[in-house]
Amino acid sequence: MLSTGRFVRTSITLSRLLPVGRLACSPRTQIAVSCYRSGSGGNSSICLPKRDLRTASWPMPVLADHSNLFMTTGRVASVGPLGILKRVHLSIFRRSASTTASETVESGQGRRTVDAPIVGYWTLFCASMVFGIIVWGGLTRLTESGLSIVEWAPITGAKLPTSDAAWEAEFEKYKQFPEYHKVHIGITLDDFKKIYFMEWFHRNIGRLFGVVYLVPAAYFVSKGLVSRAGIAKIGGLGLLLLGQGAMGWYMVTSGLEKELGERPDAVPRVSQYRLTSHLSLAYLLYAGLSLYGWNVFRANRLVNKKVANPEVLRALLQKPEVVSYRRKITAATLLVGTTCLSGAMVAGLDAGLIYNEFPTMGLGITPPLSELWSQHFARGDPSAMWRNLTENPATVQLGHRILAMTTFFTLSALWWQGRKLPLPRAARVTLHAMYGLAWMQVALGISTLVNFVPIAYASAHQANSVLLLASALGLYHSLRPLPRLML
Repeated sequence: MLSTGRFVRTSITLSRLLPVGRLACSPRTQIAVSCYRSGSGGNSSICLPKRDLRTASWPMPVLADHSNLFMTTGRVASVGPLGILKRVHLSIFRRSASTTASETVESGQGRRTVDAPIVGYWTLFCASMVFGIIVWGGLTRLTESGLSIVEWAPITGAKLPTSDAAWEAEFEKYKQFPEYHKVHIGITLDDFKKIYFMEWFHRNIGRLFGVVYLVPAAYFVSKGLVSRAGIAKIGGLGLLLLGQGAMGWYMVTSGLEKELGERPDAVPRVSQYRLTSHLSLAYLLYAGLSLYGWNVFRANRLVNKKVANPEVLRALLQKPEVVSYRRKITAATLLVGTTCLSGAMVAGLDAGLIYNEFPTMGLGITPPLSELWSQHFARGDPSAMWRNLTENPATVQLGHRILAMTTFFTLSALWWQGRKLPLPRAARVTLHAMYGLAWMQVALGISTLVNFVPIAYASAHQANSVLLLASALGLYHSLRPLPRLML
């Protein structure tokens, strides 16, 4: 049983016949034995003195009043003047500086309190798959392939068309929707196959991820490799995964609406709101899987005593200046995530295709106020001017610029401050990596903008945003207080 800062009682049923005079247990342990006897209806207790518990040997005189007793694990048997023992209950009390066990055995059944290391490897592998799905999803959006499959078929849709007739049928379905008539005008069947494959592969990676997540999750839980807290986390991440798939199709339907073909000023594309929601769920899933995996590895390192000088590290992480710095890193991580999501709004509106210069926007640092706060996007409702913040491409791009530069200067200031703090080695390495990725993100963002959003630059910009978020999360995790685990 794991706990923090207190004595914890563990009940054990012994599995071997042992004389009470020689009890085996681990260091720093105090033993109390309660013997319940048949026929008497009562019980007696003894406390064994603390000895060199690596040998765990007590002389028989200590147990003079109970020398007739023998303990067995389980159904206990013993002979003596008081009759047959019905049960022996052994309680262990331990206080330890670090975790020395990951399970509590109670009445012969195990209750895990630290997830097995393989669970950590699995969750981090799943996080890497989410990273790949995010990058490929961005490519699907950049190549305008996301609306090429107009049906939601979670099972049958996994198969790629193989015959000419099947391809013609899919192409005919596509022709019924606005994107064919306004974006991919006169597209050939061969060109259609290319964009169809982009979307098909994106969906199939999602299907594969669902299998890679759900099947091992069920196996690990059934084999008792996951703690109760871990089961709750796996369940929550599983719900997030299902929600992500549902949001993906809900996003696609927004670009298939017939109204987009009827309105002359409408562009057939998915809603920027739904696109941002879809991406935000992906980022949350990635962050949750990463943090879960790192926590599993950290707990197991503590359990197996692979953390050098844990008390020194614990004291370091509890210093006021480090605690204050960790709070700033937490806020900065949220800022990084917010900036990433504002980038999704830019992508959803194709706002990167205007004002392709930096740091200016047109003739000044910002466009004219009349353009940023236009009545057009209020749709005749004076109280709806706020729509400029989410539907006006110029305003959305300006907002992303402001967030991006605010994030960059925030991370730069935190890097400068962190250099002077007594941070653990892992935190210091992650801090430098985060700062380097921040520079890379700014360089990629500006290059993408001034070159009119080439696919390679834009994809690299999105991929690096995930890495930047990962580095911020990693720094936050490395500065979290070291748990005091004990049996």
